[in-house]
Amino acid sequence: MDNDRQESRGSRGNQGSAGSRDGSAPGRGSAVPHPPRDPFHAHEAFLVLLRAQRVWDIDLPSFDPATAPGAPLPLFQQWFAEAVAAGQPEPHTMTLATVDDDDRPDVRTLMLHDADARGWHFASHSTSAKGRQLAAHPDAALGFYWAAQGRQIRVRGPVTPAGPTESLADLHARSTGALAAALTGAQSEVLGSRAELAHASAVAWERARTEPAASAPTWTRYVLEPREVEFFQGDAWRQHVRLRYRRATGAGGEAGGEAVQGGDGWVRELLWP
Repeated sequence: MDNDRQESRGSRGNQGSAGSRDGSAPGRGSAVPHPPRDPFHAHEAFLVLLRAQRVWDIDLPSFDPATAPGAPLPLFQQWFAEAVAAGQPEPHTMTLATVDDDDRPDVRTLMLHDADARGWHFASHSTSAKGRQLAAHPDAALGFYWAAQGRQIRVRGPVTPAGPTESLADLHARSTGALAAALTGAQSEVLGSRAELAHASAVAWERARTEPAASAPTWTRYVLEPREVEFFQGDAWRQHVRLRYRRATGAGGEAGGEAVQGGDGWVRELLWP
């Protein structure tokens, strides 16, 4: 960061000596327009603040991939429990990446509802942006980041909607507030005003309290069936451990790597950081 500052000061000094005060280049009569300067130096202050942030200023746990189980689910559940024990805030939140109708990536943060032999579970309205995108392109990726231990997990695979019975059970297993949010409806649609939302939310809360078995027809539970699961353990010396599980489709691993046959048709591979 100090080198960056020194280079910036040097660059500014050189520019000042090369040009005239009115911004014209040496030997030319016309002025060269300059972008407007930020009188409060907001961007410079932002960069200073950004570069001052520390990464993993903690004691990181060790991870020996040789001891990892043959399938990814037990390791995910173990790391989740360790994240909770380490005090990671909201370890059950994750990012969900999908593709829209124009093949552009989209991403948002939502909650994990389960992780079992079927896959990783989450829920939303089928009429929401993510619901419509999954209907058109039923492949997605999940990302977990647990800074308390310098760990992240990536999951990729096809997504399948659950049936109405399972989706309704998912809705009723959650809090009154979650039911009220689902009953508010119109997720991802353009909102006319905050007052419109306040009214719809008040109606939904009242119904959630008086009708705890109320249904939201578009509420859908989804299951992502994993085809690839990667576990990343950060290292202070940047010798990060990346262990990827992938469904076996043939013999051998990636070029230059060593694949290990795991359980339930999984292949384990180490990746370069």
